[in-house]
Amino acid sequence: MRTNILALIVCLSAMPVASVAAEEQAEHPAVFHAFRLETDAGIGRDDTIASWDLNGWIGGDYNKLWIKSEGEVADGNVEQAEFWAMYSRNIATFWDAQLGIRHDTQPRSTSYLVAGFEGLAPYFFETEAHLFVSDDGDVSARIRQENDLLITQRLILQPYLEVNLFAQDVPELDIGSGISSGEIGLQTRYEITRKFAPYLDLRYERKFGETSSIAKNTGENRDDFIASVGLRLMF
Repeated sequence: MRTNILALIVCLSAMPVASVAAEEQAEHPAVFHAFRLETDAGIGRDDTIASWDLNGWIGGDYNKLWIKSEGEVADGNVEQAEFWAMYSRNIATFWDAQLGIRHDTQPRSTSYLVAGFEGLAPYFFETEAHLFVSDDGDVSARIRQENDLLITQRLILQPYLEVNLFAQDVPELDIGSGISSGEIGLQTRYEITRKFAPYLDLRYERKFGETSSIAKNTGENRDDFIASVGLRLMF
């Protein structure tokens, strides 16, 4: 009898502690992070080209700070550089709504308001769709999709597609209204570990519509094929 009473006292004394711990966990949810960095170097039709792509987040299951940066260097000159910071809110299974800012340092210093979505579409297509409003009032959009196809547990093919659209002409950037540019590519990577994977990337880039006409009139290439080797890091 005495043993049973002591056991009951121990259980009752532990209950408030467990309750307080659960309440504290609910009030202060755990903070996680996940970042992916891809950097590569290769050759195009006329130039040697290097690029970087950083994409990741810090936060919990429902609320995150999403950070992105991407850019391209041709023959040692930075031709494109973007930096994003967005609040990301989970609104459905595998889907986040995002709102934030983007700042480009190249080809021209420009800031944008960003709104969009990121998530997993049917058939496991990772999808990004964002609308941009620049500090000059120009409206544009970008849609990107990619999909991982496992050849083995370590060898992975990743086809991808990206399209850029503009609601109006932007003479400062040599861009015309409509679908301005797009790229389609295939990345083949070998995951030595989940966090460390060298890859080969083949992609075709093309300008369309008025943007293509502007490039032709100024003597620039309207398309390019780029082959590069790179490294993906997860942290």
